[in-house]
Amino acid sequence: MATAKFKETSPYVKPKPSPPEEDYLYNKYLEDIALKTDSRNDPILKLALFGVGRAGTIHLMSIISNARVELLYIVDDVESNWQNMRKYWHLKNVTFLNGEQSDKVFKDPNVDAIVVASPTYTHEDIVIKALKAKKAVFCEKPIAENRSDTVKCYEMAEKIGKPLFCAFNRRFDPSYSEVRDRVRRGEVGHVHMIKTVSRDSPLPTIEYLKLSGGIFHDCLVHDIDMITWVLGEYPDKISALVDANIPEIKAIGDFDTVAVTLHFPSGTIGMIDLSRNSTYGYDQRLEVFGPRGVVQAENEQPNSVRRQYDLQGSVTAPIWYSFASRFMNGYRREFDHFVDVVHGKAKSLVRSKEILAVSKIATACEESARTGKIMDLNWAKGELPDVQ
Repeated sequence: MATAKFKETSPYVKPKPSPPEEDYLYNKYLEDIALKTDSRNDPILKLALFGVGRAGTIHLMSIISNARVELLYIVDDVESNWQNMRKYWHLKNVTFLNGEQSDKVFKDPNVDAIVVASPTYTHEDIVIKALKAKKAVFCEKPIAENRSDTVKCYEMAEKIGKPLFCAFNRRFDPSYSEVRDRVRRGEVGHVHMIKTVSRDSPLPTIEYLKLSGGIFHDCLVHDIDMITWVLGEYPDKISALVDANIPEIKAIGDFDTVAVTLHFPSGTIGMIDLSRNSTYGYDQRLEVFGPRGVVQAENEQPNSVRRQYDLQGSVTAPIWYSFASRFMNGYRREFDHFVDVVHGKAKSLVRSKEILAVSKIATACEESARTGKIMDLNWAKGELPDVQ
């Protein structure tokens, strides 16, 4: 045999290979099978969840699947769902309350932390009451409906000494965080261009959009945060072009199609391609280009099956349908990080100055879109976070 000379010694006598760092699921499995943890002596974190809608259901799934926490309360005004929710999720020891009964949560000394996933306009009130009651807070964005109120919430959290964590789950997505790590290691050199594509699927209901806070603060903030988080830099100039191609969205004074260009002091250019309606799935991409090369996070698919029949060509699975599936890993890793933050084992990877800076940029984008002007962004001393 011509290849016999290439025979090697038995793999059993060779050093055992290590799994690649990228296989985070297998590495977590190795920790679990070895019972390797530094959290075995941590007390169980006791929680209350406000809101079990679009985002709240995702957080409920994270809570139930996490052995480090216990859910004590659910606060939700759709009382007709309570019985089915209790049965479906096996929540026999969970107390259900409506919003008017929620003071019971704040007064209960057994509650360590509160997860806020209720409608946007309720966030600030819940956050303030939770902090006054000395509870840690995990809050869906935005924390409040304007910058000054958001600042007050963070100032209160700092004064009381409890974490106020704003949920930017894409930072915890394995693909997006891998792009950031490679960019920060200098693999593409100085970034010349960074782009995001975020096209929503399915089209949100008009009822949701009316209460969402608008496309800039509901959707665009994720892309702004991703770009500034990857770069560790904030823009000095932005412009936005928008339109409402869907009549119902135009009727509520919002937009469904947004293009944003950002200029950074170092010379980097950023571009955001945003849509409310992608009929082929949840299109989420990130690309960073520089003189040494390009790093990309492409769309992901539920499976890797490829099929081909007759002369129809090769067909694969569609991309993930929506945010709940595409960013499921990110949501769970984000929540586990929050538990570490509450226990003092980690510093929050989402800092207050970052949230405030993203909100300021989103507001400038909206002003640019509505006035047609290129907006200059001026940053006061100490306004921006230190680079991490």
